[in-house]
Amino acid sequence: MALPVETFFLQPDAQGTLQSQIQQMIAQGILSGRFQQGEKLPSTRKLATHLGVSRITVTIAYTELLANDYLTSRGRSGYFVSLNAPAPPSFVPSADSTDAVDWSRAIGQRFSGGVTPHKPQDWSQYRYPFVYGQADQSLFDHANWRLCALQALGQRDFTSMTTDYYDQDDPNLIEFIARHTLPRRGITAAPEQILITLGAQNALWLTAQVLLTQRRRAALEDPCYPALRDILIQSRCHVTPVRVDRDGLPPEAIPPDADVIFTTPSHQCPSNATMPMTRRRALLERAREIDALIVEDDYEFETSFLRAPSPALKSLDTDGRVIYVGSFSKSLFPGLRLGYLVGSEPFIREARALRASVLRHPPGHIQRTTSYFLSLGHYDALIRRMGGALHERRIKMEESIARYGLRIAGQGAHGGSSFWMRAPEDVDTQELARRLRARGVLIEPGHSFFSGPDQPQNLYRLGYSSIPVSRIADGLCELAGEITAMSGTGHISP
Repeated sequence: MALPVETFFLQPDAQGTLQSQIQQMIAQGILSGRFQQGEKLPSTRKLATHLGVSRITVTIAYTELLANDYLTSRGRSGYFVSLNAPAPPSFVPSADSTDAVDWSRAIGQRFSGGVTPHKPQDWSQYRYPFVYGQADQSLFDHANWRLCALQALGQRDFTSMTTDYYDQDDPNLIEFIARHTLPRRGITAAPEQILITLGAQNALWLTAQVLLTQRRRAALEDPCYPALRDILIQSRCHVTPVRVDRDGLPPEAIPPDADVIFTTPSHQCPSNATMPMTRRRALLERAREIDALIVEDDYEFETSFLRAPSPALKSLDTDGRVIYVGSFSKSLFPGLRLGYLVGSEPFIREARALRASVLRHPPGHIQRTTSYFLSLGHYDALIRRMGGALHERRIKMEESIARYGLRIAGQGAHGGSSFWMRAPEDVDTQELARRLRARGVLIEPGHSFFSGPDQPQNLYRLGYSSIPVSRIADGLCELAGEITAMSGTGHISP
């Protein structure tokens, strides 16, 4: 396939003959790296017509580039960038070479600078990836996902794939969520009370934008999901972190002027605490008392392989003050970026309008593919397979943690895919993570989950969703050995 002829253009103020201008244009494209070795150039006839010059002018320019080994000719196949053409420079231009804007003054609001942890893009290349929330290639149902995607590409689903829903969503996906997903959490919702989002994080952002202003206050758990804290800070509302205990968010610690309460009651992030029923009712009562709304992030409820998950906070709500956030990205794969919001119709109406103004709607093809994967039973089969694998890995994790004298700070009562860990007080887990990475072990330091300056430095998270059970013991042995080397305490069993 030839390079698009539209990428070739002559500068109006260029000097020299048309032949030399065309020659220089192509040579500069090769030297800058825009045209790669082996790529086919447009035919002389097509380029001449596009540039408005004679064909012989283009032919002569090509001939000169052939002589200088910038191009090569392959008989009737046409002209190609030569494999011997000069390689583009590897240097990076100076950042201020062409930028005269004072961006420190031009930027009106900053969104960078948060402490959300970043996983290495090549995490799967590490031998012991104790990273959270990544998909396991050995467990995912590639074959049926591919079949569902092909089905969604068919002529029968042409409209769902190509239509501009504007502020609406795939009705098949909405129906499945309303009739199958939500009832499993004890929630009843009409279609107009459900909105599809680009993952749970997008759902949280939409919620913050709709509910919070610079005069309102948000209460959130401490520690918490770091991206949520970034979202709230960027919204410019007042933020009050509330330190969690072994049962999650304590209702009595929520400030009386809180307008919105963000919580993860079924599986606290990152401590994995599960909020008991008595506290759930107390939290609802506290919200009623201070007339606050509650945003419930119900991530990972599908991974309750030890016993059935507790009812969602939304299912206990009789006032309509709980907004529910769910996600398929956690249970299928992170790159799916598909979640949903459930709430009272006036709230969903505003969230829908905001979403439409920002991104209109998540791609129809992705929604329909997911709808097929869910409705044909592949999703439930995948969840059962994942639950069995996670259960096996959790048992191995518990055995190895005990064997090597590591300390658990929190673990999910119903299952989950991670352990919240505590190192000795004198071990900085940021430095620990750096040292372990050189030995093929990835962990997540815990400091970024906390608010304020007094962040504990000795906590960390171990995910086990993507590490084979056969490598768990050796990986934790490496971890325990490094902790011992850094602290001079602890032990390693043989």
